[in-house]
Amino acid sequence: MNILFYRYNSICEPDVIAVMKRLGHTVTEITEEMRNKELGARGQMNLVSAALKKQESQMVFSINFFPVVSEVCNIFHIPYVCWIVDSPVMELYSHSVRNGWNRIFLFDYALYEEFRPENPKGIFYLPLGADYARLDPLLENITKKDKEKYAAEVSFIGSLYTEKCPYNRLKEESWMKGYLDGVIQAQLKVYGYNFLEECITDEILQQFKEKVPFYQFPEKANHNDRAAMAHLYLGNKVTEQERLQLLKRVSEEFSLDLYTASDFSPLPKANYRGLARSTTEMPKIFRLSKINLNFTSKPIRTGIPLRLWDILGAGGFVLTNYQSEIPEYFEVGKDLDIFASEEELVEKIRYYLEHEEEREEIARNGYQKAKEKYSLELRVKQILQTV
Repeated sequence: MNILFYRYNSICEPDVIAVMKRLGHTVTEITEEMRNKELGARGQMNLVSAALKKQESQMVFSINFFPVVSEVCNIFHIPYVCWIVDSPVMELYSHSVRNGWNRIFLFDYALYEEFRPENPKGIFYLPLGADYARLDPLLENITKKDKEKYAAEVSFIGSLYTEKCPYNRLKEESWMKGYLDGVIQAQLKVYGYNFLEECITDEILQQFKEKVPFYQFPEKANHNDRAAMAHLYLGNKVTEQERLQLLKRVSEEFSLDLYTASDFSPLPKANYRGLARSTTEMPKIFRLSKINLNFTSKPIRTGIPLRLWDILGAGGFVLTNYQSEIPEYFEVGKDLDIFASEEELVEKIRYYLEHEEEREEIARNGYQKAKEKYSLELRVKQILQTV
């Protein structure tokens, strides 16, 4: 099959392309947007149209959803296949999601339930996975130098969300801000259920839009301002507060290695380690850390985030917040472990640091189950079977 792959520099793209090629498909890449983020809709349209005219393709593929690419495929009568790996992806509110040539795969079941009515025959649920053909050879060659550099008691790799939290633009003290701060604090205490959208009344929404520069939906889109406020503003704020609060506590009680591009000044006791290259360094950190922490971004309502698959794929032990989809794929306490409060997080870190054999067995189990049942190769095969 000839696959035209529209790229924008997602960290998921190289692995998916590699799997497609291993499965015997020919992949042609459109890479302009990787270098030019100002490309715009017209530029996207021209690139995809020209590529389809130049070479016969059986499908166009992308990570996440591009409305313009969908429109072009609808004109050419070529399947547009995309895999949603993040949340929120605001482009899903575009009317283009309804196009008949779409095959949209969503990693989060709550997202699937929200958007499936827009295109019942073209929207599917599919969790993520890891590429073991890349990870296994890398991790078979861990050196003494790697162990000296990356070994850790507890590690966290990721954003602290301090730099991508538009809620922080709300400076004015008011009844509305007090109410929203209370909602945020309440959500911080609840794992496995996201109630942010339910707490936004029409009055609160209107007041908020008057006080903060608000997300502008395209003209041809479902203008779901309540969802935008819940996920882009409140959800990211909950994520920021959760990560700062929990990492501060962990760093005060244990040795915590922190890899982030965010401002880490609120965490003076963490061992700041700079950035980690996603394909070459992160897997080694996951493998050589006794405990890897995962804090799922709150806009991911039920799904298993990519980071958790990354850790399991590297054979690392993962301690993660509870997500309702986790028990559907993994046995808690056997393949990985979860926490549902700050105190439980601290207790389990202490427990697993003291129980090395149990910790290592759980890491092995998680790796084996994810590799045998949920590998990226199996996922990509499922996607291609729908076309």
